[in-house]
Amino acid sequence: MFYRPEDGHGLPHNPFNAIITPRPIGWISTRAADGTNNLAPYSFFNGAAYVPPQVMFSTTGSKPDQDNTKDTVANIEATGVFCVNIVEYAMRDAMNATSESLPRDVDEFAHAGLSPVECDTIACARVAGAPAALECKLTRIVTLPGVSNRVVFGEVTGIHLRDDCLKGGIFDITTYQPLARLGYRDYSVVRDLFSLARPDD
Repeated sequence: MFYRPEDGHGLPHNPFNAIITPRPIGWISTRAADGTNNLAPYSFFNGAAYVPPQVMFSTTGSKPDQDNTKDTVANIEATGVFCVNIVEYAMRDAMNATSESLPRDVDEFAHAGLSPVECDTIACARVAGAPAALECKLTRIVTLPGVSNRVVFGEVTGIHLRDDCLKGGIFDITTYQPLARLGYRDYSVVRDLFSLARPDD
């Protein structure tokens, strides 16, 4: 099968997200200018650079009570900071609860039954008990072609690692089993690892 996106795919559901899998989930916490905490998952998320450490995530939608964007981006534009919380399998239902489109004055931490903890390097909350959290300061927001498509880049200014996830000096992801986003409404969980040595190691 071959299709041009502008012509449509002719399938019951768009296969694009199912092709680009698995995707890590950036559970982005922000704070509005009025102090309201916000939390939302983004699966267009990844690391972008090592030195200094940088991350990126993109958003592709908008809300009626925001100006052509979502609460997350609006808050980052107002404050210049955000935190990326890593989603473990045990928090899948709470993560899913925060994906609901809610009015901007609703605190998603409270909505999902999560406890906020103040970050150390930025004025923002992070998810208590998350296996890891990356405190970030905004570096730039890039507008992409299409309606409401934006990519947010941030420099990591502080890193939290849950103590039980450190095994022999290694951050062991099998301890918490990271959640990954697939296509459609599907997810996966990472439980098994294998290693490959690079040819030039």
